[in-house]
Amino acid sequence: MTETVVELPDSLRAELKDPAGRVYTETAAMLAAAGEPLVTVGDVVTYHVLEAGVEPFVALVDDRTERTAVDDRVADRVAAATFDREVKTTNPAATLTAELLSVLRAALDSDETTLVDVDGEEDLATLPAVVAAPANGSIVYGQPGEGMVLVPVESATRERMRALLSRMDGDTERLFSILEN
Repeated sequence: MTETVVELPDSLRAELKDPAGRVYTETAAMLAAAGEPLVTVGDVVTYHVLEAGVEPFVALVDDRTERTAVDDRVADRVAAATFDREVKTTNPAATLTAELLSVLRAALDSDETTLVDVDGEEDLATLPAVVAAPANGSIVYGQPGEGMVLVPVESATRERMRALLSRMDGDTERLFSILEN
């Protein structure tokens, strides 16, 4: 069984709806502004990056977009990508599990590109990804109905994500311990 480390409280839901970075509607413009390593969170964002000829260093997908299954075009393109490694993990909606956090940390520490296939939901992985990714990297996630959000990994965004994670219900000390190992 997958152990939940933190859960999203209702009090944070509205705050997380605001984009954590600049919103892009054109993939080329977003990629031109992105630093490396590039981490994508979400099937549709990963699809657009792959279609632009770029393989993310780490991609987290769950075969869903806006709570429905992604279309075959998106699923097939992600499945056809040539990541060095593919890791499967479980993470229920509105949570961050020890397994997901450990897989994310290991993927960021690796020299290989990694596709993380999440059984459940990967949405909240954006927050720990910003905290754990190397400086000058970028995290990209989808903003429903708007486009792709590019979050630069820099001191200000790390502190904002740490503050949000600190307000989650559960064992935040353990969360940071896993991310910072």
